[in-house]
Amino acid sequence: MSQTAVYHTTVSWKGAHWGHVVMGNGPEMPFSAPPDAKGHPGVLTPEDAFVAAINTCVMMMFLWACERYKLDLLSYDCRAEGTKLIELDRTEIFTDVVLRPRIRVCAGGERPEIVQARVRKALQSAQKYSLVANSIKSKLHIEPDVELVDERELIPG
Repeated sequence: MSQTAVYHTTVSWKGAHWGHVVMGNGPEMPFSAPPDAKGHPGVLTPEDAFVAAINTCVMMMFLWACERYKLDLLSYDCRAEGTKLIELDRTEIFTDVVLRPRIRVCAGGERPEIVQARVRKALQSAQKYSLVANSIKSKLHIEPDVELVDERELIPG
């Protein structure tokens, strides 16, 4: 049987090109349009939130997949880039989102190609099961930089 879950946010206009968002999970912050759209620098924009939603959701699913595939994850940092197309009639759409995760995994004495294959499988699962990635029209590309670390490299001295 299917299940549903409901998430909510509340936004309020604060004048000019300023807004305030309250997330259903508690955080709240000001936001604006990007500076190139008459907004303000240094604050959350809907465009930033869109790209961040994809990046954070895929990362959370990757953490889940690492547990599932028994990967000893040492670090994960990911830069995301969203490409927005502006049509002649001024309609806009994100056409592509590229995630470039830098992943460090302890090889644990296993053959590197075996661990690399499990990391690739974990990334595929993260993309497949990411709610946000599955909810967008944009093409999502994941271009990982994976570093395998032998246990001996972890011991200081």
